[in-house]
Amino acid sequence: MSERILVIEDEDRIARLLQLELAHEGYEVAIEKTGRQGLKTGLSEAWDVILLDIMLPELNGIEVLRRFRNTNQTTPIIIITARDSIPDKVNGLDQGANDYVTKPFEIEEVLARIRSCIRLAKHIHEQNMEPSPKTLKVNSLVVKHRSHEVFREGKRIILTPREFDLLVYLMENWNLVVTREQIIQHVWGYNFTGDTNVVDVYIRYLRKKIDYDFDTHLIQTIRGIGYSMRESAK
Repeated sequence: MSERILVIEDEDRIARLLQLELAHEGYEVAIEKTGRQGLKTGLSEAWDVILLDIMLPELNGIEVLRRFRNTNQTTPIIIITARDSIPDKVNGLDQGANDYVTKPFEIEEVLARIRSCIRLAKHIHEQNMEPSPKTLKVNSLVVKHRSHEVFREGKRIILTPREFDLLVYLMENWNLVVTREQIIQHVWGYNFTGDTNVVDVYIRYLRKKIDYDFDTHLIQTIRGIGYSMRESAK
């Protein structure tokens, strides 16, 4: 069965290009040209990947992303945007996007990022089909893998999908040092071609949520190498 991709893009030329190229690759493709209709279609049907423009009529892409993630935390979303500043990219990722592509883009890059998102989604689905729940515990931090719930000292902590994957990877490597490159490969995927500085950005997000308000800090910076999860007093 062909993977289904929803393209939410109001520029006719780009929408048509994506439709033709994706169909040529064997994907089933649907196009929506407004943010409001794109959100409605995205939530009403099952999609393997959503390609989402930022500058959309009726409802901008970031608001579409925010509302979609309130209901659906799992469907991969790739932002397509002409805004190439770091704050714009980080904002999109922080709202729950899985990846981003800047305009103008090469179609080969878009296809590679789609394949990466689909592989990762399938991997997460297979993990969630395990017969017994997977729970990770470090100090007072508890992660329930199948339900994507995170608690510290009994307080529930809300993470974006990318933050959750990063936290799980660090917890699975408790007391070990992992490099930025290793984190990129395991959390973003082997086909990720962005700047490894995105790891530092997400580590900062994660620290704000699971470390800063507690007496024991768990995420440690290993200067010149990467990061490690281990106990350290304030």
